[in-house]
Amino acid sequence: MLMLKNTLSGELEEFKPIKKGEVGMYNCGPTVYNYAHIGNLRAYVFSDILKRTLKYNDYQVTQVINITDVGHLTDEGLDKIEERAKEESKGVQDMANMYIKKFFEDLSELNINVGDTIFPKASEHINEQIEMIEKLESRGFTYKTSDGIYFNTAEYIGYGKLGNINIDELKEGARVEKNNEKKNMADFALWKFSEKGVKRQQEWKSPWGVGFPGWHIECSAMSMKHLGEHFDIHTGGVDHIFPHHNNEIAQSESATGKAFVNYWLHGAFLNLKGEKISKSKGNLVLLDEITEKGLNPLSYRYWLLTATYNSPLSFSWDAIEGTEIALNKLHDRFRELPEGGKIDDNYRALFKGFINNDLNTPKAIALLWNLLKDNDIQPGDKKATLLEFDKVLALGLDNLSEVEIPKEVLGLVKEREKARGEKDWDRSDELRNKIEKLGFGVKDTSEGSKISKI
Repeated sequence: MLMLKNTLSGELEEFKPIKKGEVGMYNCGPTVYNYAHIGNLRAYVFSDILKRTLKYNDYQVTQVINITDVGHLTDEGLDKIEERAKEESKGVQDMANMYIKKFFEDLSELNINVGDTIFPKASEHINEQIEMIEKLESRGFTYKTSDGIYFNTAEYIGYGKLGNINIDELKEGARVEKNNEKKNMADFALWKFSEKGVKRQQEWKSPWGVGFPGWHIECSAMSMKHLGEHFDIHTGGVDHIFPHHNNEIAQSESATGKAFVNYWLHGAFLNLKGEKISKSKGNLVLLDEITEKGLNPLSYRYWLLTATYNSPLSFSWDAIEGTEIALNKLHDRFRELPEGGKIDDNYRALFKGFINNDLNTPKAIALLWNLLKDNDIQPGDKKATLLEFDKVLALGLDNLSEVEIPKEVLGLVKEREKARGEKDWDRSDELRNKIEKLGFGVKDTSEGSKISKI
């Protein structure tokens, strides 16, 4: 039984799909006006674990991750994409495509499976967004101001139900667009008019005038285009709960008269020195910085899995370097195990129980190490069972190649073995230190020296 923490109810709930054996899942994707930082990427590791867990439970998953390449508005109503393109003196789509390309490279580095994922672009779904606004207009949920068409939140009963948001306690500017013409503080733009006398790079004709979509309408239009008006799961960061996801719910249910999404899951922040990592704060750490330090990007994935997806994490280089050691050890131990074993049913049941309990990856990671230490399990069976775990954890066990050991290291190991044979322990320790400085560890066993990457 798969249990998920549903933000809509605030409870841990048994997952029950709308259609037997099938799951429709929408994950809030990147706004491509900058590189995705490691805080952004945490969300995609989370959605990847969720997708893999669903597949592990034999569900057929249709996953949609949007690309926001127009209309992500600042509190002042400016389009972040358009403004960044001006700053970089680039065409909007050229800039967006550059960041999209790097985003996919980062996903690949983190072993995030997107081979069958749908990635719709907001700029390619303008007609769907206009059609949805027209539906809302016909049902009396919109009004016009001097700068655009707005959704009237007062007309939607239950606004703020996701996360139990008290609208009366919100202050102007709390991630809400500022506009003195709005009827209610929480009202939000569905369509923005292009400024008179200013030619935007991205603007379209609409029944209300030339302009561009607001941020929130994009996700509703694209998710329903690819998953239908009512689907199973929607994920994002906790910062999406208000206003973005509450706005999605309000406009979607107002347009269709149906329930929008059954299960809402939200990942926690990644912090750096006590502050959320974010583009606006400028405290970005990119995945490239991890690889530039000679660290495996999967060490970052491993580190994320040592906490639950909805627990805040504080990033530090010491933490990543520590998981790098653990990951290398795991890979080395895995390589040493023989082929030809079978999956241990007891360990498989325990693993499934952990991941099915709201994606409890910390317990799954602990179980992995317990398995390696269990002397009652045959080495070949350990290998087969670890590969089974890796269907979800995706720590690269299924694609490990033999470590190429430089001749210099091999020479030092041979020299050290000679020193040990002569009981020259000081020389032996000196050589061990030299080997470690070259990025390799040496372990003394009854079968001789074992060399591993550190």
